[in-house]
Amino acid sequence: MTDKARLQPEFERVDQQGDESIRYLQHGYPCELVRWHYHSEYELHLIKATSGKVFVGDYIGNFNASQLILVGPNLPHNWISQLPEGESVELRDRVINFSHDLVETCSSTFPEMQALAPFWERAQYGIEFLDPAVIRQADTLFEDLADARGFRRLTRFWTLLELLASAPEYRVLSSTNYIPIADKKTLEKVNEAVQYIVEHYNQDLALEDVAGLLDMAPSYFSKFFKKATGRRFIDFVNGLRINRACERLAYTDEPITDICFSAGFNNIANFNRRFHAVKGMTPSEYRRTSADLLYRG
Repeated sequence: MTDKARLQPEFERVDQQGDESIRYLQHGYPCELVRWHYHSEYELHLIKATSGKVFVGDYIGNFNASQLILVGPNLPHNWISQLPEGESVELRDRVINFSHDLVETCSSTFPEMQALAPFWERAQYGIEFLDPAVIRQADTLFEDLADARGFRRLTRFWTLLELLASAPEYRVLSSTNYIPIADKKTLEKVNEAVQYIVEHYNQDLALEDVAGLLDMAPSYFSKFFKKATGRRFIDFVNGLRINRACERLAYTDEPITDICFSAGFNNIANFNRRFHAVKGMTPSEYRRTSADLLYRG
């Protein structure tokens, strides 16, 4: 296998029955379906249990139970739960897949669908829905859809889409909707790299360490990691570290210096500089802003 073939998300073929426009599935964790991958269908993804890191295109963030995200066609994604060694959960994910052809056909047939055009455009970059009331309603519709068949399933699906398309609180996740190069043989290496980084980002982690793990030259690894994830290695690692620091700043009283080192940075000046570059404010300002938001909530 060439170095170039190793760092791409896997293309996943979504199997749908011939008499179904909508596919519903659910699974636990760990599961073979949990990996850095993409497919030509839309995916509506509801997390039911655990917490960890979510990756959508070049976006890195946290997830907890009740997170709801819509991923557009060909946008790589993955959710990695952070569980104690040997622990598993029976139900972590509820997933709905539907094709771009379904959306296009309905849009060209029904004039009312034109109002959803901005919604589908946002979905190309991934949409996270933020209103707890909307997510609770969506959860109920997921359950109804899971048990329904035929036309009833279709009506529940469009009710769910109407709810989400009109949701006022959301955020667009990825800065790009790039279409990656497909190569199934890369799955193992890509997920090995991302999993290793997620487990070691708060340590003294160098590009050469991960390149060596994959038996790749550092220069090749650097180039193809960016192609696979949309981010340079250092930006990917620092994104995880800043993400971790934001959690600690918002929900603990730990000194900022301690947070800096526990997140994986080796000096406070570098931490402050990186944090400001990502968040547009200092760690102290972020802590005050978070406290104000939590207090008002």
